[in-house]
Amino acid sequence: MRVLSGIQPTGRFHWGNYFGAIQQYIDLQNEEESYYFLANLHALTTIRDADQMRELTLEAALDLLALGLDPEQAILFVQSDIPQVSELTWLLMTGTPFGLLERCHAYKEKKEKGISADAGLFTYPVLMAADILAYDSDVVPVGSDQVQHIEVCRDLAGSFNHQFGDVFVLPKAKVLDAAHKVPGTDGEKMSKSYDNTIELFEPVKSMRKKVMRIPTDSRPMEDPKEPDDDLLYQLYSLFVDQAARDDMASTYRQGGFGYGDIKKALADAAEAYFAPARERREALAADPDRVHQILGDGAQLARKKAGDVLERAQQACGLKL
Repeated sequence: MRVLSGIQPTGRFHWGNYFGAIQQYIDLQNEEESYYFLANLHALTTIRDADQMRELTLEAALDLLALGLDPEQAILFVQSDIPQVSELTWLLMTGTPFGLLERCHAYKEKKEKGISADAGLFTYPVLMAADILAYDSDVVPVGSDQVQHIEVCRDLAGSFNHQFGDVFVLPKAKVLDAAHKVPGTDGEKMSKSYDNTIELFEPVKSMRKKVMRIPTDSRPMEDPKEPDDDLLYQLYSLFVDQAARDDMASTYRQGGFGYGDIKKALADAAEAYFAPARERREALAADPDRVHQILGDGAQLARKKAGDVLERAQQACGLKL
């Protein structure tokens, strides 16, 4: 089984990114073959600063490697280093119905809000389809809000296959576990859009300050409380084993505690959980040549695979004499 996953380098990764997606992506790297790419072409629809794009792309690579993505098991590369994907996008674009793209969520949402949408956003699903099809991907892990893009990919691949023969593998979506939805510091879903995030590798002192500022209710200390309904308990549960969760739940139900104690326990657990990754990241950041080598080696392998698929598509539709 071949797995493919891409992540946009549009900002520093936070707890929600990790537990909601990245952790599950990395768990799939032990499959027969896994491709992971930094989707900087997609990010170009929102980032217009060249230095920022370069910085965020490198930071994303450092984060993924520090968090456990193993270049000996998975292929890690930068999307723009694979020009075959852009060419494949055009082949797909020529057979993409306009109405299909008009129905895609990202474009519709912007249009309904009166926000201008450029051609990059409008055709975003076609580039995503090319990303997937270029590596004969069998499985693509996505959140439930991204399933439509996999359906579009299957539609485009199916239409191309109908016209020109069996060229593309039709991928399947692997919907990520909804239980990993991570609340932000305000109780809403953790998202950069809501300004309620805690970054994975921000300074420990800053992380602890954010935790200590999480708002809580005004119930008396002595009152028992239901843990599953509490934001601090939900966050704490991400970082500890079942025994520690049970102990904390018992504390809630007994009452007689202060939220400050829970916040300290949460900050301690988060610091300990990411400490090994933080150490690995510092070592990688001190050796940028190694990171560039990993990305270069990954791109070389990805180009070979994407080149094979592109040539197959070109032959099928008559672009190769």
